[in-house]
Amino acid sequence: MELDVTGAKIFFHIPIPLFGGITITSTEINTWIVMAALTFLCIWLTRGLKVKPTSKRQIVAELLVKTATNFVEGNMGKKFSGFTPFISALFALSAFSSLSSLLGFYAPTSDLSTLLGWALMVFCMITYYKIRSGGIGGYLKGYAQPIPVLLPFNIISEIATPVSMAFRHFGNIASGSVITGLIYASLAVLSHAVLGWLPGFLGEIPLFQLGIPAIFSIYFDVFSSFLQAFIFCMLTMMYISSAAETDA
Repeated sequence: MELDVTGAKIFFHIPIPLFGGITITSTEINTWIVMAALTFLCIWLTRGLKVKPTSKRQIVAELLVKTATNFVEGNMGKKFSGFTPFISALFALSAFSSLSSLLGFYAPTSDLSTLLGWALMVFCMITYYKIRSGGIGGYLKGYAQPIPVLLPFNIISEIATPVSMAFRHFGNIASGSVITGLIYASLAVLSHAVLGWLPGFLGEIPLFQLGIPAIFSIYFDVFSSFLQAFIFCMLTMMYISSAAETDA
């Protein structure tokens, strides 16, 4: 049995003069599918809202909003409650992008470029709040603190923030996909070794591939998806609130 651990499939390339062009892969396609699904889900949950909840759909919607608000305010403080939509969208996009692999899609979070894009976005927000808190002069001066000789190390530390966030998330999701694939392939070999001597289709029955992979999928695909989304959001909130802690 051949195990495919290649990256995202390339569908087509759009040439752009001077810039080389844009390559459309399964990462972009599946990301848009996930975003569209989340958009329709939000529209459905918030359709026909009333002051007093009269439907289970509205109760679920209000519960999700309350949970997200408490999550953000509990970790960042009430003055950062405005980040609730951003953190909620980031968590949902991360979790459901990873879970899309259960439906046979290539998980966008298995592509390092996706995580680097999210991490760079968070890094820009962190930098904005640092400049907003201490001004451009205070921001640049901070690289030479506590002593100027540490300037190179502080620069490396600053760059390491988005890199570590991206690689942590990517490493866990990608490794989970590879491990699940290896287990599935190993079970196929085991099934053939045990039943291969039987005549006809009986020797091709994937006995050990029935049910057992689902057990590992509960962790590597379901639990790990929510866990990595949670960690990414926690780091985002921690870095942003720390950068803006001196901001009024």
